[in-house]
Amino acid sequence: MTAFWSWYITILTLGTIVALIWLIFATRKGQRADTTEQTVGHSFDGIEEFDNPLPKWWFMLFVATIIFALGYWVIYPGLGNWKGILPGYPGGWTQDKQYDHEMVKAEAEYGPIYAKYAAMPLTEVAKDPQALKIGGRLFASNCSVCHGSDAKGTYGFPNLTDDIWRWGGEPDAIQASILNGREAAMPAWLSILGNDGVKNVAAYVVSDLADRKLPEGAKVDVAAGKALFSTNCSACHGAEGHGNPAMGAPNLTQPAGFIYGTSLAQVEQTLRYGRHGKMPAQLEFLGKDKVHLLAAYVYSLSHDKQKTE
Repeated sequence: MTAFWSWYITILTLGTIVALIWLIFATRKGQRADTTEQTVGHSFDGIEEFDNPLPKWWFMLFVATIIFALGYWVIYPGLGNWKGILPGYPGGWTQDKQYDHEMVKAEAEYGPIYAKYAAMPLTEVAKDPQALKIGGRLFASNCSVCHGSDAKGTYGFPNLTDDIWRWGGEPDAIQASILNGREAAMPAWLSILGNDGVKNVAAYVVSDLADRKLPEGAKVDVAAGKALFSTNCSACHGAEGHGNPAMGAPNLTQPAGFIYGTSLAQVEQTLRYGRHGKMPAQLEFLGKDKVHLLAAYVYSLSHDKQKTE
């Protein structure tokens, strides 16, 4: 901001405050000292106003707001080019400096705790009650919006409490998923298979692989769907439909892992238009030590012997 506009804003603001100070004291000076039954001489819908002075507490409230405004202006930046005199913030307070200040304070207090657990094997951390409490809080703050507060997933997001894992459920695989994120795409097959082909493959996946009953009267050819699956889908999902963790291709023989639904119509929708899922990387946001705790908590969710109340 140029010096002209800085002084313009400063003079205008302080001038307004000075005018308000004069106004409240000038009007107070002209008021009667005691209460009266006399009215100001006008009424509205039969209601008349007594000619009584402004209550003292109300007057003091006006004074307090002015004092607060002046104090705020001195301490914090914002009025023109004024930087403020808040201690601990050379050059003036900013929200970025406040964030950095809080992060340094938190790191000094909690850093040693995170470092302690980061030096332990993830499977051992998953057995520590205090570590799981910390991991649970990290999960609630960063993961529950997608996976649910109970970690059982929602539409389009996997259940983390079972033993079905798209990218592998080993400790290192879970930690890698959180650290670096995951991104997988199921291509749309309508243009390749045609509408009948999509229906037949979906029927094969639902009935033979997922072992679910097809709707009565469904006009599909499961055998043809199997042949199409072998030609087009087995490269990712495997010849038997058991999936491929290296690609994030789900195991189609485990219906509980169908995050977009297991009905024939839902599977057809997936085949027809494809799916695109992304797990964001948390390394930059949380750091390795916190991710280690978070991964231990997630690992514990699907291992009954390691769960704690």
